[in-house]
Amino acid sequence: MKKVGSSNPVFMLDEIDKLGHDFRGDPAAALLEVLDPEQNHAFSDHYLEVSFDLSKVMFIATANILDPVPPALRDRLEVLEIPGYTREEKLNIAKQFLIKKQVEEHGLTEERLVFEDSAVGEIIDSYTREAGVRNLEREVANVIRAVAVLVAEEKSQPKEILTLARIPDFLGPQKFLPEIADRTAEAGVATGLAWTPVGGEILFIEATRMNGKGNLVLTGQLGEVMKESAQAALSFIRAHSKWLGLDDGLLERSDIHVHIPAGAIPKDGPSAGVTMFVSMVSLLTNKPVRSDVAMTGEITLRGLILPVGGIKEKFLAAHRAGIKRVVMPERNRKDVIDIPEQPRKEMEIIYVKRMDELLPLVLTELPDLKGTMIGAVTPPPVLLTPPSV
Repeated sequence: MKKVGSSNPVFMLDEIDKLGHDFRGDPAAALLEVLDPEQNHAFSDHYLEVSFDLSKVMFIATANILDPVPPALRDRLEVLEIPGYTREEKLNIAKQFLIKKQVEEHGLTEERLVFEDSAVGEIIDSYTREAGVRNLEREVANVIRAVAVLVAEEKSQPKEILTLARIPDFLGPQKFLPEIADRTAEAGVATGLAWTPVGGEILFIEATRMNGKGNLVLTGQLGEVMKESAQAALSFIRAHSKWLGLDDGLLERSDIHVHIPAGAIPKDGPSAGVTMFVSMVSLLTNKPVRSDVAMTGEITLRGLILPVGGIKEKFLAAHRAGIKRVVMPERNRKDVIDIPEQPRKEMEIIYVKRMDELLPLVLTELPDLKGTMIGAVTPPPVLLTPPSV
């Protein structure tokens, strides 16, 4: 504050979720006094031991994940969540800012090098998967650098026009390929939606059956909550095997193996409960899951589907992957208002309350269901004529 010469500056505390805690002290405890508006008017540190008024200081803190921030410190913060960019937003940011910046830094001019929208869109879709635009700027710089080499070697055209077909020549083969149709072609594979610190991601959940003793095997570096969701899904299926038309003896003689690829990445959270249930039902009934559907939601043993977080990030991830239908909990209807209008128009959103509503929406063919699910709420009969008095 002495350096800036002001008693009401703006302080930026970058990435407070990386705070350490060891025998030398706890920075989070000190920040409690600094950030609390009720007591920072007389803040006193352990070095000068002089009271100082911090009540006029504007503190802005950033964090990638809120969970590591101690609850007491989080209580003193006003949290503003900033979601990832949509494809259209990334395209406009690249055209208005990133390309101009990189062209100037590499000694070229905008008259000498022109990016077509389709080329920028190809970089966004096939070479980057992120919530922000940091990697997009790197890939744009790689393209411009390659063009600068051609200019230096006098092998370029007077005006280089970068089309979609030329991008692989500069950046190599596509890094991210659309694989949903291939992955979900067989029964036992469902597409879920997951939240990550850098935006949403689609999640493939695979299930297979083998002779055994009714055990459940889980792989893919899953957290405790996700393991419990898988167990709840299998328990629900076994409890309602007659409704699903399954042989109880088959379930008792079989082991179910549920695997989530990308095993090097830790995964946790209740959002995959719905996807695990659909994956197992698809496997046991031999009915594949629709390739254009993704789903999210927490399940209960009574067949309810509970709301989850990160809806906007998950929805944008589904949009990037080419999903046409998203199934989500009914109580998440309020969160759809945060989704940009363009992706919302291009995709169908279906809300569900119970697990018996799921199967007709996500499977290519409905299994031979026996009556209604245990505990399902049946609507009252419609009276065609008024009752007599």
